[in-house]
Amino acid sequence: RGGPLRAVVQRVSSASVTVDGAVTGNARVGLAILIGITHDDGPEEVTYLRDKITNLRIFHGDDEDIEFERSALDVNADILLVSQFTLYASTRKGRRPGFTEAAPGAISEPLFNQVVDAFKETGLRVETGVFGAKMLVELANDGPATFVLDTADRKTPRRG
Repeated sequence: RGGPLRAVVQRVSSASVTVDGAVTGNARVGLAILIGITHDDGPEEVTYLRDKITNLRIFHGDDEDIEFERSALDVNADILLVSQFTLYASTRKGRRPGFTEAAPGAISEPLFNQVVDAFKETGLRVETGVFGAKMLVELANDGPATFVLDTADRKTPRRG
């Protein structure tokens, strides 16, 4: 039933979320992060994901030719967080995706709020979409640089 907290992290030169014609959140240079929440996620996954993302060296160094030199914390990146249950879509059967692996709103909304609060604790500028709303997400992916993180990765023993 369920699985790990999942994030799609995109390095952006700009990003925004619009709901009903109004911008609800935006980021300048930073990260647009789509968050997928499943049934078994909790505070440990939130902390792990926040620390992993904010410390990943995915930004340019002082020399623009060195692409993966600095972290979001190093560059004081903006963070745009968007809850996205479709990250847990199952497409194994038929042509219509199933969403039974995605946590329902009663479980996922409080956990998403914990994610937002955890990122705010870093001191970085954090903005969001509107949980459960139909959102228009626009972004300029810088690189392009896109990373998929999964809290299950921390439980996998290292080989070699």
